[in-house]
Amino acid sequence: MTIPLQLQLPDQILEVAGPIDGFALAKQLAVKALAWTVDGQQRDLSFSLSTPANVALITRDQPEGLEILRHDAAHVLAEAVKELFPETQVTIGPAIEDGFYYDFYRETSFSPDDLLTIEARMRDIVKRDEKITREEWDRDQAVAFFQEMGEHYKAEIIASIPDDQPISLYRQGKFIDLCRGPHLPSTRHLGTAFKLTKLAGAYWRGDSNNVMLQRIYGTAWANEEQLAAYLHRLEEAEKRDHRKLGRELEIYSMADIVGRGLPIWLPAGVVLRDELQWLSMQEERREGYVRVATPVLAKEQLYYQSGHLPYYQDDMYAAIEIEEERYRLRPMNCPHHHQVFLAKPQSYRDLPLRVSEYGHVFRYEASGGLNGLMRVRGMCMNDAHLYCRFDQAKAEFLKVMHLHARFYKLFGIDNFYMRFSKPDLNKLDKYVNEPDKWIAAMQLLQEAMVESGLPFIEVVGEAAFYGPKIDFMIKSVIGTEYAISTNQLDFLATERFNLRYTGEDGGEHPVYVIHRAPLGTHERFVAFLIEHYAGAFPTWLAPIQARVIPIADRHNAYAEQVRQTLFDAPIVTGTGGLRVDVDDSTERMQKKIRNAQLTKIPYVLVVGDAEAAAGTVAVRLRGGQDLGSMPLDQLLARLTQEVQSRQDVAQDTNINQTITP
Repeated sequence: MTIPLQLQLPDQILEVAGPIDGFALAKQLAVKALAWTVDGQQRDLSFSLSTPANVALITRDQPEGLEILRHDAAHVLAEAVKELFPETQVTIGPAIEDGFYYDFYRETSFSPDDLLTIEARMRDIVKRDEKITREEWDRDQAVAFFQEMGEHYKAEIIASIPDDQPISLYRQGKFIDLCRGPHLPSTRHLGTAFKLTKLAGAYWRGDSNNVMLQRIYGTAWANEEQLAAYLHRLEEAEKRDHRKLGRELEIYSMADIVGRGLPIWLPAGVVLRDELQWLSMQEERREGYVRVATPVLAKEQLYYQSGHLPYYQDDMYAAIEIEEERYRLRPMNCPHHHQVFLAKPQSYRDLPLRVSEYGHVFRYEASGGLNGLMRVRGMCMNDAHLYCRFDQAKAEFLKVMHLHARFYKLFGIDNFYMRFSKPDLNKLDKYVNEPDKWIAAMQLLQEAMVESGLPFIEVVGEAAFYGPKIDFMIKSVIGTEYAISTNQLDFLATERFNLRYTGEDGGEHPVYVIHRAPLGTHERFVAFLIEHYAGAFPTWLAPIQARVIPIADRHNAYAEQVRQTLFDAPIVTGTGGLRVDVDDSTERMQKKIRNAQLTKIPYVLVVGDAEAAAGTVAVRLRGGQDLGSMPLDQLLARLTQEVQSRQDVAQDTNINQTITP
């Protein structure tokens, strides 16, 4: 029996004869759908509807469709593994950003060659066009079924599902798996735009006390063009990986005997640090900051007073006992900077007081989270604390935001936004229990962000324990997103440290503290810049800015003269002057030029008889462009302009073009 139904689609109201399923609706509308939503809930196309509803078809070119494709790819992966390696136990396999994975238990390790075999079987399963159907089972029946099949992990998952939730299984061919869905109508709809990418380990349920599983990662896309673009992006990411380039360009190293997460900066890396610090010092001086230096450790009492030990202890290094007193390596600079404020009485005329320091801090990150320079345990932070009256706080925050924007413009970073992290005021056990102060602080920051004109989003539950914070999020040219720096408004420090100033009325008033670090840490920002520039740093930042290459031994003296002239030029950089060296090795000239290009040195200066006689140099850029012979004073003028302006004249102009997936 048919019944009239009114369906509200995104762009129209449709009168249909019901009951109707997604297949029939897709056919009526001539849409190639993968699934559909019914009153906001995703459903298989086989789901039948007999009452009026809001509906929408899901296609493969929509984000929701892409997620379903990736989820199904995980199930097809699991089916392929079970066919090829029947002794393997399946666990979970979700869709993730850019792809999918599935975790397996197997005593024998998978190999890279196994991935090729598994992927080939997945393509066979797609060709089979196996119908995918949903079934609801009794809980005990499902547990018993998977136990009998030897799938003990799957049985454990089912047993842990709350009693009020249905147990839905999906069947494709001879394979059956637990899943809430929705899924594709059949395996054919997955298409061929997928690829298995890598192997990894993962603990069962994410607990290091549990057994280690084998995780197979893959990627899946709506079409072959998107897959090819993504794989190209992966290739670029591998080329730009800061760990690989950091090793090749001799920027930093790690040593087990020193400790995990504690980088050792090599000479080239120290140049990068010095230049960034010099840049920061120049900008902060213009903004009226004063620089200080404070100890890297202090008595525990300081961190109890600041609140770090009660709220942040798990991320701090253990105590050090000295002469029956307990000390801690500092996780933050702020408690030390408060002592600068307290070093003398402060008047309203002294505010705002802007205190800055590239301060070393130490945080005990979990071993599994350590990642080259991106996540470390010892770091040097571009930190500052601004002590101001409440009526000054918004203006100071605006200045900080614009300082961020100036830095990012200098580095060619256009893709950034602010992430405004607010507290969950229903969970004040995680935060300082001062609701009125939280509300006032959040209103102030929100007004400042709106007035800044910079893009921002808001999230709840991610504030610092002592106040709301703003993370500046930036994207690299390969699309990786980083939280590069943080700004916070702190109203707790005033009470804990009695930070007060004498007002015009002669009375004592509390200050507000702004925490800011536009360039983040040396470690994370250098890691980002390595990947951003693919190691080909702009001339002002490059560890070696020019290399002089004599054609023959008889030209060594003139090569040294060129180096000395450039080195002695009155150019102020973070390291004192132009960074120039001479390659007087016994290698052939072309090999020397190639070595300089591999080291990504911006300028290669070749000198021979003609150059020595004329007082010139033959100039090549690292990208291969030959600028020909150039008088030494003309080259010096060019380098001076590049270094002082921090803008390359004509150097690798496409190095920062965004690579889109």
